[in-house]
Amino acid sequence: MNARISTARTVAAVILTSLTAAMPAGAYPPAVGILARNRTCITCHVSNGPWGDEARTIIDLLDAGTKASLRGADGAFTIEVPRGATRTVLTVIGRTKDDTGPAPRRNAWLYVDPTRIETASLSKFAPGWDVNLPMSCRLTGDQLEGQEGAHLTVLPMTVRATDAAAGAELELQVMLTGGESVKGKPKEGMIGSYYERKVHLKVVEQEAAAR
Repeated sequence: MNARISTARTVAAVILTSLTAAMPAGAYPPAVGILARNRTCITCHVSNGPWGDEARTIIDLLDAGTKASLRGADGAFTIEVPRGATRTVLTVIGRTKDDTGPAPRRNAWLYVDPTRIETASLSKFAPGWDVNLPMSCRLTGDQLEGQEGAHLTVLPMTVRATDAAAGAELELQVMLTGGESVKGKPKEGMIGSYYERKVHLKVVEQEAAAR
């Protein structure tokens, strides 16, 4: 009986794999570069939303414990992690409280190593780094101390510098969106405003960290 169940499961898995391979890859954002090899979100979607002004747009990366911003003077973010250790950061995206226009309904984002977009790997994050949530699409409405009244999404992401980790540069690709995307016609229905930010991953060697 067990042998029959095992055989049936194997056959089902083979059939499912064959069907999946025959289907065109497609997914709701922010799967750009994951199921396809598109360079950015706007390969499929349009950046035509009313949230294109930088002054009222919030894109920040905070240390989850201290809530301090990881943004440097050049506008790029740096995540420093001791080798073998983890660090949790908060991805904060939205619009300031003084924005009187319509708020975005969803924010979508993806941390991607641009050198890995063309690879067949399902992971487009930097090699040698473990990550639990490199992308998400989240409804606005999250709260953050110091940003009361803003229209935000706030979500934690934990990264780990493995033994194979090295310094790397990521792109944080962001879309503030409204409306609903039309299945099979991603340029219709949904409006959005696209942004990019640089994120540096830096390994801190344990010996140096101990000094």
